[in-house]
Amino acid sequence: LLFLLGILQLLAATAAVYKQWIPNTNFETASNWDKGRVPCARDVVRFEKDKVVSVFVGSAHALTDMYLPLNGEFLLAAGAAFTAFDGSWDPGCDSGGTVRFADAEHRAWFDPTLWRAVLPGGQLRPAGPIFSVHEERVPCRHDRVIFPPHSSFRVNTDSSQPVIHLRSISVMGQELSTPSSWAGYLEGPSAPLQFHGNGTLQVTGTGCPDKSGCACGNTLDGPRICAALLRASGRQCPEPACQSPLQPLGHCCGVCGATINLDFTPDFDLQKYQDKLVQELLSQPKYAGVQMAISKVLKAPSTFLGIVSRSATPLIQIVLVDDRAGVQAGTAAEQLAADIMESIAQHGEALGISSGKMEVATGSTASRQVGSHTVSRITAGTVMGLLFSLLLLGGILFLYRKGKLRFPALLLPGTWHRMEEPASPAPASDKGFDNPVFNVEPPDADLGEEIPKDLQVFYLNPLYDASETET
Repeated sequence: LLFLLGILQLLAATAAVYKQWIPNTNFETASNWDKGRVPCARDVVRFEKDKVVSVFVGSAHALTDMYLPLNGEFLLAAGAAFTAFDGSWDPGCDSGGTVRFADAEHRAWFDPTLWRAVLPGGQLRPAGPIFSVHEERVPCRHDRVIFPPHSSFRVNTDSSQPVIHLRSISVMGQELSTPSSWAGYLEGPSAPLQFHGNGTLQVTGTGCPDKSGCACGNTLDGPRICAALLRASGRQCPEPACQSPLQPLGHCCGVCGATINLDFTPDFDLQKYQDKLVQELLSQPKYAGVQMAISKVLKAPSTFLGIVSRSATPLIQIVLVDDRAGVQAGTAAEQLAADIMESIAQHGEALGISSGKMEVATGSTASRQVGSHTVSRITAGTVMGLLFSLLLLGGILFLYRKGKLRFPALLLPGTWHRMEEPASPAPASDKGFDNPVFNVEPPDADLGEEIPKDLQVFYLNPLYDASETET
C-alpha cells in the first residue's frame, strides 16, 4: 500500500501541467440559478437580455415560460429539449416562480480558486505532498488547459499581458494543440460567447524545453491573482502563527516554514530532483503533514545605486510548510529544510546544484533564520584566499604601526603616521595676483606705456563699506 501511495504521489507530481476549469454554465447546475435549484415545470425561466451566455443542456425540461437573451446559445446534448408545461402535476414543483440565471461575467481566468490540477485523463489529482504557489495554480505558459466535456462556460480573460500563452486547450472533449486549430476555433460561433476580456489566448503546442524547468509566466498578473484569491477568502490572508512569516515568490500570503533558493547548472533536472526529494525525504513518517512546492521562478531585477539589471535571475525555489499549529508551526518544515541543505552539501555538485540558501520562519521564533551553503569548491577556495590576504595585510600594517617595518617610499596619510608638510615658499613680491574676471586700468594711464611695478591697484567692493572701519 505504501509503495502504491508513493507511485500515486509521483504521478501527481508529474501531472501538474494539466489545469482544469471548475465552474460551468450548465442548465442542470443548481448554483447557476438565483434560487439555488434547477427550474421546474411551474417556473418562469429568465435570462437577462443584455447578458451573453453559452448554456449546455443535458436533459429535457418542461417550463411554464422562458425569456431568452439577445446574444447567447444553447448546446443541447442527445435527448435534451424544452417543452411547454401542460399543467400536469410535477413532484417537487408545487409552487412556481421566476428563476433567473446567475451572472457569469465575474468568473476570471486569473482566479486561482477556479482551477484545479488534474491527471492527463482529467481525473482529480490525488492528494499528496506537492502543492503549488498561487501564481502557478492558474495555467502557466506550458500547461494544458481542460474545459470539461459536456459542459459550457464563460471566462473573463482580462490580463496585464496582451497574450496568454498555453500549450493546448481542450473544449467539448476536443484538444486544440496547434496554433491553426485554435485559430479555427476562435472563428466559430461559440468562442466569443465563452471567452471575453482584453487578454488573448494563444496555443503554442510546445511544452517546457528546459529540463531545469520553466518559469510559469504569470508574474505580471500576480496582483490580479492575489486580488481574486483574497476576494474569495474574505479579503485577507490567514493569520500565520509565526511573527515574521516568509513571503515566497509567486505566493500571495506569508507562510510559516522554510524556503530554499537553489542556484543551478545546466546539469540540473527539476523533475528528477523533485522525485528524489519525495522518495528519500518527504516519504519519511516524521515528515507526515509537510508539503513542498518546487519550481523555477524569476527573481526580480536587483538595483544598485539606481541601476536596474537587464533581466531577472532564474532560480529554483523550494517552499516547505507543515500542518503543525501554535509554537510548533513550521518546525517540521524547518527540519526537512535542514536535511535538504545537508543533502545538497554532500551531493549538490552531482545533481547540478551550485549553491543553496535557506530561510526559516516558525511559530517558536520572532525572527527569520537565514543559512546558506555553497557547493562549488572554487568558491570556497576563493573565500579562503581572500581571508588569508586580509590577515596578511593586517599583519603588515600592524608591524608598520609599531615601527618594526619601514617603507621609505610609502606614504600613508592618516592618524598612524603624518608626514610634515613642506613650508610654503616666500612670495616673490607683494604685487598680488591677476584677476581674470575683474580687471581695472589705473586712471589716466596710457595704455601704450608700461605700468610701473610698484603701482597698487584698488577696486570698490560693493559688499564692503570702508567707513565702517574708521575709528
